[in-house]
Amino acid sequence: MPAPSAATVPKPGILVVSSAVVRGAVGGRGAVFALERLGHPVWSVQTVTLPWHPGHGRAGRIIPDEAAFATLIDDLVRAPWLGEIGAILTGYMGAASQPAAVARLVDAVKAARPDALYLCDPVMGDAGKLYVPEATASAIRDHLVPRADILTPNPTELGFLTGDLALAPEKLADAVARLAAPRIAVTSAAGTEGEITTLLVSRNGGATLRASHAAIHGRVPNGTGDLFAALFLARLVEGESDAEALRIATAAVADAIDAATRLGADELPLAAIQDRLLAPLTPVQVTP
Repeated sequence: MPAPSAATVPKPGILVVSSAVVRGAVGGRGAVFALERLGHPVWSVQTVTLPWHPGHGRAGRIIPDEAAFATLIDDLVRAPWLGEIGAILTGYMGAASQPAAVARLVDAVKAARPDALYLCDPVMGDAGKLYVPEATASAIRDHLVPRADILTPNPTELGFLTGDLALAPEKLADAVARLAAPRIAVTSAAGTEGEITTLLVSRNGGATLRASHAAIHGRVPNGTGDLFAALFLARLVEGESDAEALRIATAAVADAIDAATRLGADELPLAAIQDRLLAPLTPVQVTP
């Protein structure tokens, strides 16, 4: 009997724990779409449900009751299918009690499948300010960050994790050195004028890499960090090198931003450019 082709071999499942929006492509909504388009089965846990991203205007939100959320996590912890999960992505947390509960699930997946990669996107702030309660940010720092194989903070989030919320660009490298995760990708890092840059520090024998592309002028929709985290994790799970995973993920996010600008969209138009999530077109330079 012939061996199955690469196209027929099932890809590992990916557990996504993040926010959900009714309209838009931010948080878990965008991550799940991208991961499924790449062929990964997705387990999805919603930490909060919103009608749209708060940047579009104030609106109500549904946060799971603490006890109900803990019960859901406990059910997943004892699920007999945890070995299906080859990677975990956590993002926005809706309450300070959630990170400790999610940490139990991360530990359970790791026990069932020790090679599962855990990417923590510490969604908590931007532009030098937190946009979640400090108690929630502290819980992410204390319960999830220490378990992460990969961290994807922006400079503000990196600053909070290392004790300096208003982190200066020249101190990024020193701040990264204070964190223990094997891979740390700092998104929206300062680059040269006219460029957008992501820095990746790999501690397991890898070089520090810089991925950059030309800046795209116009309003950038929310959700780019969520999309980058999902695509970067998926490519690593699929066996790409750090440099290639960084290049592909960065290029696909740039494609999404470019499409939003050209279409005049206020959300990332992922459905319209879904094929470019597989094969992005934006030139990205990855250098030491």
